[in-house]
Amino acid sequence: MCKLLSFSIGGNPGFGVLDGGKVFDLGKRLPGVPDLRSLLSAGGFERAATAIAGATADYDVAQITLEPVIPNPGKILCIGLNYQDHVAETQRARTQVPTVFTRFSDTLVGHAGAVIKPRHSDKVDYEAELAVIIGKPGRDIPRERAAEHVAGYACFNDVSIRDFQGHTSQFTPGKNFPGTAPFGPVLVSARALGEVGPQRIQSRLNGKGMQDAHLGDMIFPIPELIAYISQWTRLAVGDVIATGTPGGVGMKRVPPVYMRDGDEIVVEIDGVGTLANQVTAG
Repeated sequence: MCKLLSFSIGGNPGFGVLDGGKVFDLGKRLPGVPDLRSLLSAGGFERAATAIAGATADYDVAQITLEPVIPNPGKILCIGLNYQDHVAETQRARTQVPTVFTRFSDTLVGHAGAVIKPRHSDKVDYEAELAVIIGKPGRDIPRERAAEHVAGYACFNDVSIRDFQGHTSQFTPGKNFPGTAPFGPVLVSARALGEVGPQRIQSRLNGKGMQDAHLGDMIFPIPELIAYISQWTRLAVGDVIATGTPGGVGMKRVPPVYMRDGDEIVVEIDGVGTLANQVTAG
């Protein structure tokens, strides 16, 4: 199965294919295609597979540093309150339309990168999520055509600085501290994953299970999210939709469980991947 990734080696950015622990550098093979977002506009997974056919891998995965799957998305649109158990634990009313807020691209972190615990807060929380990566642009996309616009999926951790998130009714400050959005490790094609629903989504903090649900538990499934969002903004290739987190967040545990310097947080989604990051005081 073809998995796409963004990476750096020797301080130089790259993108390519991961296959069995081996990395094929597409930047060397596709002149004029500078990054993974551009590849999605220029043939995507099919072009990548053609480019590496019969080729020898360039690196072992241990030689590279994994970067956020799409390091430079034009938009990161995050969905709140999209699992009923999370709605219940927050004691909020279930909404009739998706709750949407935004992230900035400079908050993104790759697999094995550091989640930065800011000096401004001790209330740093995890949120395991499925990220949808747009592969075809569109506006006013009908729900029944939404799948045509999905390139693939990746794991996402919508780390939240809870006290800043709660300063007002707007989530923006608590969702945009640098180094608080792990994203990766790879982009899995929509075709490879198949129907979204039965896959298990989990988070583990220092090896202890914290969240455990199935993607089919979403209140607003992916086609509905794409249809709603594309009513009010044009979705572009490489845009990211983080589809919400299930119940079990640290803020709502008794007593609350927040991430500390040295902790390891893992997000795992069946068929998509395992995203692991260490928390580092910033």
